[in-house]
Amino acid sequence: MFRFLFDRDTWQEVLDSLSKNKLRSILTMVGVWWGILLLIGLLGSARGLENSFNRLFGDFATNSVFVWGQRTGKPFKGFQENRRVRLTLTDAKKIEENVEGIEFVLPRSQQSVTITKDFLTGSFQVAGDYPLLDQLQKKKLTHGRFINQNDIDDRKKIAVISDGAYEQLFKKDEDAIGAYIEVNGINFKVVGVFERGNVNMGPSTDVHIPFTTFQQIFNRGDRIGWMMITGKPDYSIKQIEDDAKLLLKNLNDIHPEDKRAFGSFNLGKEFKKMTGFLTGMQFLTWFVGIATLIAGVFAIGNILLITVKERTKEIGVRRALGATPFEIKRQIVVEAVFITLIAGIFGIITGGWILILLDHFFGQGDEAAIVNASVSIAVVFIALVILVILGTLIGLIPAFKATSVKPIEALREE
Repeated sequence: MFRFLFDRDTWQEVLDSLSKNKLRSILTMVGVWWGILLLIGLLGSARGLENSFNRLFGDFATNSVFVWGQRTGKPFKGFQENRRVRLTLTDAKKIEENVEGIEFVLPRSQQSVTITKDFLTGSFQVAGDYPLLDQLQKKKLTHGRFINQNDIDDRKKIAVISDGAYEQLFKKDEDAIGAYIEVNGINFKVVGVFERGNVNMGPSTDVHIPFTTFQQIFNRGDRIGWMMITGKPDYSIKQIEDDAKLLLKNLNDIHPEDKRAFGSFNLGKEFKKMTGFLTGMQFLTWFVGIATLIAGVFAIGNILLITVKERTKEIGVRRALGATPFEIKRQIVVEAVFITLIAGIFGIITGGWILILLDHFFGQGDEAAIVNASVSIAVVFIALVILVILGTLIGLIPAFKATSVKPIEALREE
């Protein structure tokens, strides 16, 4: 059945047909070329944006919400409006025990202090943290380690500093690990240096020390600055946020409808918005690309209709010499598919070069907006299959037109 595809005469006829009007053949291919180029370019760019987004948030527990205390907006149980709300470790423990769907609750505190190293001084944000922080917000350690459980249990005076703090407090190429810095008049041993990323969830922090040590040196007692609540994958983080706030209101004698008492930032909700945007962008890309392809393929169909009209006499001669209607149709469909595929392959190659240029100019460095803009082999294969299907369908129109004319009438055509 497909033996004709390997017949030299078949392809010679296709090439002769295209070479009779080279300019028209080239212009016919432009629509399909542009459609596949647009499809590959937009899909690759969308993947690059997705890769950039995943690189920024890949180390974060995205199904999370941050909650902190503010001031009350309504009087309640004898307490006046505008009362300061302070969260405690007890609050964090109660939430972890009583709110359904919670995986982790991480209490945190922070203080702005002056830090001294030899004769160098700077103002930095010092945070009291637990080892869990490195699990929920992975720290890019360049040297040393992060806080561990022994540091918490023994209230050790150790510190993990950012690369920015290192640059201000240490000389170039000086080894920070094992060195001492003075925090609030107390010496702390540096055990780690981390690279501060482009995205910080919560207040920006320069120095991390054990939470128990932070409580002691800053006399915080049971109070905390804020808490990070992480939900299990199958639970709604919005529902967890609402339940946690309601419980906190009950624990702190706050009116149930007071919306000002607690501030929050729902990372899970924002993350879903972004992933929804990326999904919508990919859908729109497929829609625009395929629509452009269809328009280009229709242009090929129109040109082939003109070509069939010009070749009416030739078709009549072939019919008179014994060519069947199926053979005539097959030849025209092969021409349509050939034109479509050649234009599509050029579009794929050009789209690939565009993605290479995008990656070269916009995909380098930590702040790259597009990371590894590319399309998979599967996408290229699907695009080629779509081209073959569209080329075949659109080729049937002029094919039926070619066989609708009777041989004797075709031979009379001038």
